[in-house]
Amino acid sequence: EGDADSHAVVASVLASFERLPRRSVADESARRARARDAAVYKQNLARLARKHEWVAEWIEACLRQLNGHPGDPSSFDALDALISRQAYRLTDWRVASDDVNYRRFFDVNTLAGLRMEQLPVFEATHRLVLRWLRGGQLAGLRIDHPDGLADPQQYFERLQGHFAREMTISGHEPRALYLVVEKILAEHENLPEAWPVHGDTGYRFSSMVNGLFVDGEREAEVDRLYRTFTGESEPFDEIVYRCKKLIIYSSLFSELRWLAAAVHRITRANRRTCDFTRPRLRVALAETAAAFPVYRTYLRPGEVPSAHDRQHTDWAIAAAKRRLGSAEAAVLDHLRDVLLGEGEAVHADPQLRARFIARWQQFTAPVMAKAVEDTAFYRYVRLVSLNEVGSDPRTFGISPAAFHSANVTRLRFRTHSMLATSTHDSKRAEDLRARINVLAEDPALWEESLQRFHHWAERYVTETDTGPAPTRNDIWLLFQTLVGMWPARPPGDAERDELRRRVQAYMLKATREAKKNTSWTSPVPAYEDAVERFVDAVLRPGQPNPFVEELDRLAARLAPFGFRNSLAQLAIKFTVPGVPDIYQGSESWAFSLVDPDNRRPVDFEQLAAQLEGLRRMCKEGQPGAARWRELWQQAPDGRIKQLVTWRLLQLRCAQRALFELGGYTPLATSGEAAGHAVAYARQHEGEMLLVVAARLTYTLCGGDESRWSPRLWRGTQVELGAAP
Repeated sequence: EGDADSHAVVASVLASFERLPRRSVADESARRARARDAAVYKQNLARLARKHEWVAEWIEACLRQLNGHPGDPSSFDALDALISRQAYRLTDWRVASDDVNYRRFFDVNTLAGLRMEQLPVFEATHRLVLRWLRGGQLAGLRIDHPDGLADPQQYFERLQGHFAREMTISGHEPRALYLVVEKILAEHENLPEAWPVHGDTGYRFSSMVNGLFVDGEREAEVDRLYRTFTGESEPFDEIVYRCKKLIIYSSLFSELRWLAAAVHRITRANRRTCDFTRPRLRVALAETAAAFPVYRTYLRPGEVPSAHDRQHTDWAIAAAKRRLGSAEAAVLDHLRDVLLGEGEAVHADPQLRARFIARWQQFTAPVMAKAVEDTAFYRYVRLVSLNEVGSDPRTFGISPAAFHSANVTRLRFRTHSMLATSTHDSKRAEDLRARINVLAEDPALWEESLQRFHHWAERYVTETDTGPAPTRNDIWLLFQTLVGMWPARPPGDAERDELRRRVQAYMLKATREAKKNTSWTSPVPAYEDAVERFVDAVLRPGQPNPFVEELDRLAARLAPFGFRNSLAQLAIKFTVPGVPDIYQGSESWAFSLVDPDNRRPVDFEQLAAQLEGLRRMCKEGQPGAARWRELWQQAPDGRIKQLVTWRLLQLRCAQRALFELGGYTPLATSGEAAGHAVAYARQHEGEMLLVVAARLTYTLCGGDESRWSPRLWRGTQVELGAAP
């Protein structure tokens, strides 16, 4: 129904849709007209539907007809025909691992990658950010996942160039934009020198400073205990290799297929290489990616490969040859030539090769991330404080000398790098790791506690068709997690119940990430339910529980030394070269687990009130010894960490030049307790700051908190040496 005029208006709007340029039109102005006019026509149709009831009813009737009727397959033919005309294919989500033809954020199908290497895309996506920078709402940028860019160097140069132009337009003196990048570096790797950035976001520092508080001399004992309890003996290298192959041939298989097709096109164009088949090339690509020692190279077609890129490529090709044998050496050598622009590949189509190299480098990075951080870290759990983003679990502690060397290098090359200890991506918050580190100082205590834990908990293990649930490896992970996060004072029923829920959510994520007994893509309810029941049984509040009583005792014994590790780590973070980063809420104790646990709301009002009390305490200056003892006795409330954080921030403000421009001098220690201290000096124009931080204090005290006193340091000296 409806008058003739309204029918004519609606018909005119529908005809306008028909006249829109096709979505496949190549002309840029026609594409813009399609986007502009389609939005206008939709608004016109919406206005008509609001104005004329019959239009809205007609649209609803059309939708009912398209939506079909359950039980009548033929009624969905119209909807199927409509969907088939779209620019996308509607499929089951599992199809993406085989057939998706666009770049994604890792394997998340709903997050399509944008081609930042194309200038119009860059300008469209950065317009608002640049406006905020020009207006002073932002002081700098942190770039997450730069390894996903086709050409990170080009991106950073473009960003700096656009920022300089914005500053000039607004009448300000051009300057460099403060830019830090979330780049995960291998232990032997540095940021590319050509990148116009101030540094990284601090994962490498986080790994190094954490390593200071791990007793490397106890590695063999922890290894033995881990193997004995779990039965796991596979080397971490082999675990990583198998996890990479799993990721390559499952969630990232569509990317592998694209790469194989691309290199095959390059290969077919040359009579000397045209007999390398697509399946052989696919296997060569997979093995090379599985062997890659870093996240990615930074090859730029038309430029000579850097020594590091050549070294990493050669390493991976050699490792792939060892895996595949001599029969595939020729195809691997050809792949190397294509990547490095040598041999027969010098004759390859430059555009084809450039696109292949860009996608290859965008492939090895997510393979590494998904395989190592999101899989292997949940399988190899020897000492989980080492399983952190940017860390290598094979490195069981570092020496003060190695730590000093890293600080000297940072001061020389990237003095404005961020210094992180917790981030939104941390597997475990800084204070949780600091306490787990104490376990490595006394493997005998850990073994004794572990046996008691398991004696009380093993009755809750479920026998399933595939074996016991949880497995010994998952139980080991759970027990370490509980020791690391358990309150230093016995929790009440409500707090204990909250801890139980958090740990259940964590163990569900951990077991799915491990992809051995269950996974995100193929959940195994029997295993997941068994793990949930196990956690519930050992932590359930409201009844006498010998498991929790033992957990209370162990946490109370370890907590003081974990707190000392945390405060020493904090003092170091605020005084070595770099820019300290404080993750939300971690100015007080941070015992969060992996996301989403570490993204829970922070009670900033409580922190502000607590800080105000600390300000009043310090109104007359530094707190006296008696007040410090009081704060230490009440350490579990978090005030002592917040006080140290606040005072160190004040120090940085008061001595800005010292921290921005000052040198860094490592200082040796001597005497009986020399191995329990790390010392250094910062100096600038006659000002000097001396920093001495205690480490491995559990060992220093023989595991007895009551022994902590100045007597432990008698005869131990800091050698000023070259310091002023």
